[in-house]
Amino acid sequence: MIFDRKNLTDNQLLDLYKRILKPRLIEEKMLILIRQGKVSKWFSGIGQEAISVGITAVLDTDEYILPMHRNLGVFTGRNIPLYRLFSQWQGKANGFTKGRDRSFHFGTQQYKIIGMISHLGPQLGVADGIALANKLKKNGKITAVFTGEGATSEGDFHEALNIASVWELPVMFVIENNGYGLSTPTNEQYRCENLADKGIGYGMESHIIDGNNILEVFNLLSELKASMIERPRPVLLEFKTFRMRGHEEASGTKYVPQELMDMWAIKDPVDNYRKFLKDNGVLSEEFDLALRNEIKKEIDEGLAIANAEPEIEATYSDELNDVYKPYQHEDFIHSEEKENIRFIDAISNSLRESMERHPNSVIMGQDIADYGGAFKITDGFMAQFGKDRVRNTPICESAIVSAGMGLSINGYKAIVEMQFADFVSTGFNPIVNLLAKSHYRWLENADVVVRMPCGGGTQAGPFHSQTNEAWFTKTPGLKVVYPAFPYDAKGLLNTSINDPNPVMFFEHKQLYRSVYQEVPKDYYTIPLGKAALLKKGNDVTIISFGAAVHWALDTLTKNPQISADLLDLRTLQPLDSDAIFASVKKTGRVIIYQEDSMFGGLASDISAMIMENCFKYLDAPVKRVASLDSPIPFTKALEDQYLPKGRFENDLKELLEY
Repeated sequence: MIFDRKNLTDNQLLDLYKRILKPRLIEEKMLILIRQGKVSKWFSGIGQEAISVGITAVLDTDEYILPMHRNLGVFTGRNIPLYRLFSQWQGKANGFTKGRDRSFHFGTQQYKIIGMISHLGPQLGVADGIALANKLKKNGKITAVFTGEGATSEGDFHEALNIASVWELPVMFVIENNGYGLSTPTNEQYRCENLADKGIGYGMESHIIDGNNILEVFNLLSELKASMIERPRPVLLEFKTFRMRGHEEASGTKYVPQELMDMWAIKDPVDNYRKFLKDNGVLSEEFDLALRNEIKKEIDEGLAIANAEPEIEATYSDELNDVYKPYQHEDFIHSEEKENIRFIDAISNSLRESMERHPNSVIMGQDIADYGGAFKITDGFMAQFGKDRVRNTPICESAIVSAGMGLSINGYKAIVEMQFADFVSTGFNPIVNLLAKSHYRWLENADVVVRMPCGGGTQAGPFHSQTNEAWFTKTPGLKVVYPAFPYDAKGLLNTSINDPNPVMFFEHKQLYRSVYQEVPKDYYTIPLGKAALLKKGNDVTIISFGAAVHWALDTLTKNPQISADLLDLRTLQPLDSDAIFASVKKTGRVIIYQEDSMFGGLASDISAMIMENCFKYLDAPVKRVASLDSPIPFTKALEDQYLPKGRFENDLKELLEY
């Protein structure tokens, strides 16, 4: 191994040695502890420390790094107190996740480190969002994100690289190519000779680097960083390296040929760098021994603190209170000046007023800029707010949602438009695993609103007509809003954008241009979690949301003899259970009316809640009315049969006669 010190001083060389030695000594201690059963799981980075150490040494402490589970050198390089790391790995309160997630699955704003999730790929898109925020701030900061050679096969990798290239984002995409994805060798993962070659397809500069040579890593990245500040752009970096332990300790290394282990053992990044420093008179035996003793003392002291810390005590309140970031609703009262507008105009007005109110907000989606969106909701926005804040995106929902998370991490509000709610399936992973779980895992909120044009009645078929709210109402950490009227749409969307938690905001397409209402011209908010009682009666409670509210109103207009409470939920998570129970206790009969298919829909949960909490008040079984348990079809006759509109009136009358 050839080391080129270039213009580095002896002190700089020794600083790099301290940085690379510390994670190695911690790892050696951890291997002892795991054999003693004092740590449950460990992902070793022995053999590839030069990468994380070199990159962390190059970046400023206020520049974000997104590491993986073998990048201990990032955490030690940012000088996180060791007792906190040990507490994290032992699942104790002084860690970063309160015992809720293990290993390196955490982040910390204090040290500008954003940890991984087990799905790996989405963190690349998060880096895009962080870098986009830096670019909007014009602060000259670089973001570095790690991935392994295995995750380069994930779609998120390609989406994130494409976005970064198109938007010229200053991101270092770091591939640690250590030869194996768990036990799968690279020749069974991809066919290109080098992963760096993948940058060509995205018009992206790429480099191949000896990941075991700390000076090559440090020197090249120092030059690249200076260049990226001068000319912001992404760079793809493939580090050739090897891990000398298994995927995790329980895996072992029996699947690796011994000759390969022997070859890479000779290239050990710590041993070779130590030899270089000693051969060049930079490192003495005495200094080396003293440094090792100092680090080992720090390790032992940190372990003693963590070991003395009590185990986590489980309480319902602690767990449930951290699912969402606390948010105190701010009530903005509107004036009396109103205008008669459509549902779609209310959405557009809310977005415009919110972007004026929040200069740190960015809206992203397909065709939303010059074109104004598939439904023309953002028409004229680009002229008012500029292309930086109204951003056309490639067709890559997953990475865009992840980028929204990155924007939130770096101080922005993100509004993501799904062109159709159906397309959210390709962005499902980051919504339910990043946005929903981050605050619970490490108290980092996701200030992201995902807009969901949804619903049937327009003969658009199974890929443009779904109302898929049930995918998200069962995911703790998400808020789900589904208005039926223009007034509610504007006030609730304003609140959703103010709320620092992730919100799935459903907008029924059939209501866009068919429903008008008098709506205040100025800005106002409506609290989430409050249902609206549209009609009062004594015979039956009708619970509904979205377009089905209007269908229920039509039925009641045709049947004036029916005395009903009609409850429009408006918000599905949090759910206004108090309003539901109060109405059911008054009427004794309840019918739940949803557009979604029956099985697994929200109506099922509401029915169960009523049975558990209001059984003694009921005079009849709880009735659910929903669409067929089939995909939604295209032809009008089939769609009409699928939707519950033709069945509701009869089911309602049967309930009243029970």
